[in-house]
Amino acid sequence: MSLYFLLIFSILVTEMVFFILLGLPLPTKYRKPLTLLIIKPFRNQTVQVTIKCIIVFVFVLFADCVSKLMTLNEELYSKKRGEGIFGETTGGGGGGAFLSSGARADIYSRKFYAQRNMYLTGITLFLSLCVTRIFGLVIELLDLKAKYRKVDPTPKNSLSKSELLEEIKTLDDKIETLKTKSLNLQQKE
Repeated sequence: MSLYFLLIFSILVTEMVFFILLGLPLPTKYRKPLTLLIIKPFRNQTVQVTIKCIIVFVFVLFADCVSKLMTLNEELYSKKRGEGIFGETTGGGGGGAFLSSGARADIYSRKFYAQRNMYLTGITLFLSLCVTRIFGLVIELLDLKAKYRKVDPTPKNSLSKSELLEEIKTLDDKIETLKTKSLNLQQKE
């Protein structure tokens, strides 16, 4: 694996660690300091520009891997049809050209490496989007929990115990009068 794909793999592992840390069901007591510790470096403008440049670099490598894979597929299928590299036909009799096992193994190994690199860069791009969204959701969750805790749970018009008992008594009286009216209406029918 070349150096830049090794770096992309390390970025992928780092993103997976961030994803796991942010996805753990931790209590707010531990989640808030952990999230703030993780997010703190990413709020720096220089770090954000660097991350955007790295994402563009990974996207360029992804596009390169896709084009390389398409070229390898064309080469493989053109040799199976009996055409040479430049489109000329090889061999007679209408059959495909004979590929030696070494040539076939070479093409398949290059195809495997191209697919591996494409999947590596594609998953790195996808996970970077996921981690960015998870960061946003966790910050929003922490803000909403903080707002919820700031709200006073006691109502503004709290009544004393005697006032509540008196209100309950009046409501019970209203219920009794409604019951009697209901019985009277049923008896009239």
